[in-house]
Amino acid sequence: MRQIALAAAALWLATAGAACGPSSKDVAELRSKQDEILAKLASIEDTQKKILAQPARAAGPPGEDFDKVYTIALEGSPVRGDAGGAVTIVEFSDFQCPFCARAAPLITELLKKYPKGVKFVYKQFPLPMHPSARAAAEASLAAQEQGKFWEMHDVLIQNQPSLDAAKLDDYAKQAGLDVKRFRSDLDKNKAAYDKRIDAEVKLGNDVDVRGTPTLYIDGKKVRIRTVEGMSAMIDAGLAPKPAS
Repeated sequence: MRQIALAAAALWLATAGAACGPSSKDVAELRSKQDEILAKLASIEDTQKKILAQPARAAGPPGEDFDKVYTIALEGSPVRGDAGGAVTIVEFSDFQCPFCARAAPLITELLKKYPKGVKFVYKQFPLPMHPSARAAAEASLAAQEQGKFWEMHDVLIQNQPSLDAAKLDDYAKQAGLDVKRFRSDLDKNKAAYDKRIDAEVKLGNDVDVRGTPTLYIDGKKVRIRTVEGMSAMIDAGLAPKPAS
């Protein structure tokens, strides 16, 4: 900035010397212009200093911490596999999410591989972008009232392209539910189901769920969603703990 100011001064001197015998009025005008230029340069320099003094803005959300252990309440949630298993897999899921449908066979394969020692817990996390997701979540909770959450879960996943509310009674029938009771529970308990869903969505937000499905093994986020990747985490959880 000082170099610019010197250049402005040099420009004034050069201009002053270019004319033969400038009048006092001309010199005064040149000096006035120089002062105006220097004032503008000083203002620019001050603005730059203020910008540089501001803290740098983050380029985006912080990276996910796959080593952090999150505390996830499990009470009341449906469980599949070994209910007393030492290792717990938790999934925050959306019935209308295609990636959740792709994850379902992975979970089935893992539970077959580990018939003992591993329990799988389902958490509701319907996304606003999926118009049928919440109604499907409510239907799964109504099925849970009859002890058939997983039967309804599987039917909904299999029929994911067509989850409109008009077909839920048919899906309840396919899942082996008492359809009349299903419809009654769905109607009278809607507020309670929505409250529970909202609580699980809040829990998901609290444990940094950023999309569906998000999987945790013993509280740690799953980075590698493959049988091999998740098996490594499960094996670590099942390994005997060293004596203290």
